[in-house]
Amino acid sequence: MKKYGKQILYMVIAVGAYAAVMLLVNMGLLSRQMTSLIIPVCMNIILAVSLCLVVGFLGELSLGHAAFMSIGAYSGALVLKSGLPVVVSLPLAVLVGGCCAAVLGFVVGIPVLRLKGDYLAIVTLAFGEIIKSVFNAATPITGGAGGMKKIPAVTTYKNFTFVYILMLLVILLVSYLVNSRHGRAICAIRDNYIAAETIGIKVSRFKTMAFVISAFMAGMGGVIYAGNIGILKPVNFDYNTSIEILVMVVLGGMGNITGSIIAALLLTVLPEMLRGLSNYRMLVYAVVLIAMMLFNNSPMKRILVEKKNMRQAAKIQ
Repeated sequence: MKKYGKQILYMVIAVGAYAAVMLLVNMGLLSRQMTSLIIPVCMNIILAVSLCLVVGFLGELSLGHAAFMSIGAYSGALVLKSGLPVVVSLPLAVLVGGCCAAVLGFVVGIPVLRLKGDYLAIVTLAFGEIIKSVFNAATPITGGAGGMKKIPAVTTYKNFTFVYILMLLVILLVSYLVNSRHGRAICAIRDNYIAAETIGIKVSRFKTMAFVISAFMAGMGGVIYAGNIGILKPVNFDYNTSIEILVMVVLGGMGNITGSIIAALLLTVLPEMLRGLSNYRMLVYAVVLIAMMLFNNSPMKRILVEKKNMRQAAKIQ
């Protein structure tokens, strides 16, 4: 009964958040600046939750998430520019962008996921830089350094419903995956991959699966970005973008989907709210980040986590 109560609570929160945003937008109570952040918040939640699957639950440090996002953005933008009706082009672009990112994630993941720790981080970082260089060189298709322009603005706040549903689907998919048999296998690999392999878990298979699913979701997030900003430049998908997404995951707590959602929301809105501080904006932003990290690692937080783990263990018994 408590399990269903928790699901009902999450459903009420999701519906309430959507209703609140739509009410504020329709009544004109949001400023132009805050209205422009509605879609980036949803996009960053998609990216943070998808990376949480690899970094938080699989336990692998990946710094190439922006590369998968860029692949989805460029491939999806080509579909959006095809001239098809928005009702057709937008879902098709999301599907194509996600599939292109997933295919490349599969090709890259097979050899790369044999590495661990710093080696994996370095290789995925290099992969992101290679993809950026390819987009810079493919001028006839991507526009090169000048960028791909005239992308239809189909994922602005006016199409918030579609983006919000897509965000909820990503959250639900990752949540159910983590709580499934496959998810438990992924978490077992994170805790001790040698022990997991010993009891018959196919480590390479589950690593690749998590990596591909994460890349697919990052590609969908890239399509949302392309349809919102209207122009794509390779410089927007450098390693700094991957680091920003990683910060959201780490700040929200490793393997904590709810924390990743909250961190993505805060780190998207906070810089804009501090814009009025002019030269001190980034200083205050850094101080807030440090304070949040200290709280995340505080004894009180650890006590709450330990109590939660004890409750879960009691339910299993």
